[in-house]
Amino acid sequence: MSPSFLDSLRGLCGDGNVLTEPEDVIPYGFDGTAAMKAPAEAVVLPGTTAEVASIMRLAKAHQVPVVTRGSGTGLSGGSHPVPGGLVVCLVRLNRILEIDAPNLTLLCEPGVITADIDAQCVPLGLFYPPDPGSQRISTIGGNVANNSGGLRGLKYGVTRDYVMGLEVVLADGSVAWLGSKCVKDVAGYSMKDLFVGSEGTLGIITRVLLKLLPRPAARRTLLATYRTLDDAARTVSDIIARPIIPCTLEFLDRKTCHCVEAFAKVGLPTDAAAVVLMETDGHPAVVEDEATAMAEIARQNNALEVRVAANAVEAAKLATARRSAFAALARLRPTTILEDVTVPRSRLPEIVRFIEETAARHRLEIATFGHFGDGNVHPTFLTDERDKAEMERVEEAMSEIFDYTISLGGTITGEHGIGLAKKPFLSRQFDTGSYRLMRQIKQSLDPGNLLNPGKIFD
Repeated sequence: MSPSFLDSLRGLCGDGNVLTEPEDVIPYGFDGTAAMKAPAEAVVLPGTTAEVASIMRLAKAHQVPVVTRGSGTGLSGGSHPVPGGLVVCLVRLNRILEIDAPNLTLLCEPGVITADIDAQCVPLGLFYPPDPGSQRISTIGGNVANNSGGLRGLKYGVTRDYVMGLEVVLADGSVAWLGSKCVKDVAGYSMKDLFVGSEGTLGIITRVLLKLLPRPAARRTLLATYRTLDDAARTVSDIIARPIIPCTLEFLDRKTCHCVEAFAKVGLPTDAAAVVLMETDGHPAVVEDEATAMAEIARQNNALEVRVAANAVEAAKLATARRSAFAALARLRPTTILEDVTVPRSRLPEIVRFIEETAARHRLEIATFGHFGDGNVHPTFLTDERDKAEMERVEEAMSEIFDYTISLGGTITGEHGIGLAKKPFLSRQFDTGSYRLMRQIKQSLDPGNLLNPGKIFD
């Protein structure tokens, strides 16, 4: 990066918003992905869409690669700096611009913290459902870029299902608005959907128009414990076959329960093979009926205990315990690698058993939890990145888990994205034509390969 380029950046955004000193750029050299980091050379923090567009035009003129970043909570290395590249951090674009209650929409900038969006909706009786585990620190722009999921994904879907419009700065510095407030809109290609989950490789998101829902009037939370994994899996299958679509159906294995209970102390059993957290919401009468039915189904499938939260405080504790799984597990070893695979729900017992067998075969410590209701499992490797021999076994085990996931008709990522961490495995999941099509889209929108180069594919 030339001095003239950096001087031009300072002229655009102000001296204090361009960071180049080593001690200032250190936090931008890594994200939430374990055992991965890359030094950042320069960081710019724009405050408006116009500044972002100007930065992109300047980067194009100087052929400087650009990596966009929010809070850095990603788990695939997608926001890692690239050699000779500029990090564009969007945390200063942090305003909620409009809550349009009559149209059930919210317009905001990408740096707004995810949990703050729903918090602003509460007084209006509205609801923004997507709730990634990092919601108290992650930004909505990062959620959109990675199509984040969460505990409520079974009933309410993921981030993509709530994006009605996007403002995007393209590789040439031009600005495009994609989508509208209209519930039905099929004019032309659905371009906004192309950018959701694109991990910053196609454009820089500068505004997001989100769909809101009426807030559920009631909620009921249950916790069921099991002697075997199969009993827990059958409970999930039987609930959905009833048919009941709960807000949440979460799974924790024995190791995860041990760690979470030691961390959060909410009364989780530590002697059960599996725990299933169930939550239903909606009209009070429906909630009562569904909670009763789910408890009955759990007992029919040999649940050792079915615990119904007595009040909202206890329900919040149980949900918080599940959300703290990653933090609790991270206390055990120096390095915690949270992985992410998804299989058809009927194949859940197979993938969880395979993870257990793989851990034993490679002499590794792997805890498993996840969103049983939508087939999303998080095998979590507890390891030490300083131990090269162990890390080699971790890589081998991951590769086997990804291959087995694909053989079950699954996907190598349900929430976290590809980034750098899963780039070597993407071509295993897609046929030649599909893989080539993705590369052609990248080439068409970013012919200079300036936007997050080297992520998703080379």
